[in-house]
Amino acid sequence: MRNTTRLRQILNDPGIIVAPGAYDCLTAKIIEREGFPAVYMTGAGTSVSRLGMPDLGLASVSEMVANAADIAASVNVPLIADADTGYGGTLNVRRTIRQYERAGVAAVHVEDQESPKRCGHLDDKRVVSTEDMVRRLRAAVDARTDDDFVIIARTDALAVTDWDDTMSRCEAYLEAGADVLFVEALRTPEQAAQVVRSFDVPMLYNFIETGKSPRLSASELEEMGYKIVIFPVSAFTMVGEMVTRLMRELRKRGTTESMLDTMMDLEECFDMVGLHEMLSIDAAYAEGAPAHAGQASG
Repeated sequence: MRNTTRLRQILNDPGIIVAPGAYDCLTAKIIEREGFPAVYMTGAGTSVSRLGMPDLGLASVSEMVANAADIAASVNVPLIADADTGYGGTLNVRRTIRQYERAGVAAVHVEDQESPKRCGHLDDKRVVSTEDMVRRLRAAVDARTDDDFVIIARTDALAVTDWDDTMSRCEAYLEAGADVLFVEALRTPEQAAQVVRSFDVPMLYNFIETGKSPRLSASELEEMGYKIVIFPVSAFTMVGEMVTRLMRELRKRGTTESMLDTMMDLEECFDMVGLHEMLSIDAAYAEGAPAHAGQASG
């Protein structure tokens, strides 16, 4: 089954889809190994990890698609990816959707910020008109060649205009063909509950530990009626903290021995990305036996 079809299926199944954020193949494989039904490719994490730059719309479509392709090839669960503003006009949006489809992505979200955009939980965002965003979404919907490819419409208007405009935009985005709605930077649990009650479509919630939205658990969000919750920055902010501690310890003491209990065993880490499986395939070839195609990625 294609991952686009699989994502459509779990969107229709009971329960909320918890999709932690991955910024590379290792984090994606950890997410899959721990039993999550989908992976979210974070645009912020991609910018921070691949470019060493903040989430200010600096990553190009080529850089984002390349990261998505690597991640999608490394896991067997559906990948939901950040597609920012679509990276240009309507023709650019069409090309963006085709590139993400070819990369093996199951869903993308496109937002209504002006370009260059910025992280949805930073101040001083700007949004395009409703009409401009509708054109983006129509281009995205028309561009997909796989009907199961999911188009998620994200609006950042709540922090820029007001609640009524946000709700009006959501209605227009659904009419334009969006499959899922994503209202960014909700401020209160009451707002989070109200937006779900307002629309009879799957809703996505963005959980940012130090962001502007309330830290509602997956079970609380499911009870409200949300269908997807993403945790975009959890992994890379944790890595940033732990690697900083590690480097400070190494610089201070000249050894990392005191932190061994917080580290994964090297072979375990290699095995998590297919060491023993790949070695067994290699051994089968050495012995002249056929190795089954698709046993190991890469």
